[in-house]
Amino acid sequence: MKKPEPLEEGDQVPNFATTDDQGTKVSSANLKGCRFLLYFYPRDNTPGCTAQACGFRDLWDGFKDKKTKIFGVSGDTAKSHEKFRKKFDLPFPLLMDEDHSLAKAFGVWGLKKFMGREFDGIHRMSFLVDDAGKIEKAYHKVKAKENPAQILSEL
Repeated sequence: MKKPEPLEEGDQVPNFATTDDQGTKVSSANLKGCRFLLYFYPRDNTPGCTAQACGFRDLWDGFKDKKTKIFGVSGDTAKSHEKFRKKFDLPFPLLMDEDHSLAKAFGVWGLKKFMGREFDGIHRMSFLVDDAGKIEKAYHKVKAKENPAQILSEL
């Protein structure tokens, strides 16, 4: 188990291809020319992850006004993502990363400690990517409730 080594501002986004909870293909190639936010979170339906997702939902119009797409990413199943999205009326897609390849590519996969246990998992981090595919802003120390408003205020 090793510590996460997240990508930094100015880094090129790694090539990736996945699907969202509806089966729609999403890739770094088809996002070229768009500004987007990838926010990584540990798990659907947990208090912090729900607060963060609902924060993005509540500020959705502001992100649309700034022409910024939002994608949530965790290692949960499509069924879990779909239930989570519907339960909280999330207007943005949740991307599939069951094998953690996307989390590893962005450097957010690594050693976590919780209740005296150590394990590998996804660290809560967000990456704002510009229309050229470079990381415009990296948020490595994310507070779930504050992250959506913080990012929107910086756009």
